[in-house]
Amino acid sequence: MSIKWSCASESHTGVLRTVNEDSILVRTDIGMWAVADGMGGHAAGDLASSSITQALSEVRTSDCLNTLLDSVDDAVVEVNRSLRAHARLHHDGKTIGSTVVAFLTRGKVGVSIWAGDSRLYRLRKNKLEQITRDHNPIADLLDEGLVTEHTAMNKETNIITRAVGGQESLVLDVAVFDVEPEDTFLLCSDGLYREIGFDEIAEMMASDNLHGCSQHMLRVCLERGARDNVSLILSRASEIH
Repeated sequence: MSIKWSCASESHTGVLRTVNEDSILVRTDIGMWAVADGMGGHAAGDLASSSITQALSEVRTSDCLNTLLDSVDDAVVEVNRSLRAHARLHHDGKTIGSTVVAFLTRGKVGVSIWAGDSRLYRLRKNKLEQITRDHNPIADLLDEGLVTEHTAMNKETNIITRAVGGQESLVLDVAVFDVEPEDTFLLCSDGLYREIGFDEIAEMMASDNLHGCSQHMLRVCLERGARDNVSLILSRASEIH
């Protein structure tokens, strides 16, 4: 079975911010997408996020998913090293960091690799699943059911425990999963899911029109005040007969 992909994406500064520190990468032709979110309030967050997507845009494609994954991991780890060196030389050691979530696929297999709280979701037969797990202190409490999603979205819990540029030695988490025809995937920065709830995301992603869906998601975020930059990529699998 062969899979083909359709895609739609949006990235916006939002209502309250003056600089878009998010950066997105769309390489539908090789089955690779990524969202990076520069750490707000830190020096040069836009540099950090764009450094990641630029490095990933230069990754050589491979028919082997493991080879592609290794190349992506190597590229992001190198960006981590470069950002930390840049921070020491030009920003008195202040953190220059960014989250990243990437989605790679070959055939019926998908892989996500990430650091931070940008997310990958999969909608299958109207059931939404969060593939990634946020790197923040509240994630453990959420997993154990000790806090609600509403509490987790409170601005005081917006703390990142892992990011590109944030640690001397960066370890990226990886999740491997299957891909079926009509699966729809959403990569996004936290600026989206802090404005739109889980059930709302699922309902919106069920739309037949990906471009209309991406525009609708962004419009809803802006109508609700878009306190942060908003970036999203929607990718949908279909079977080639």
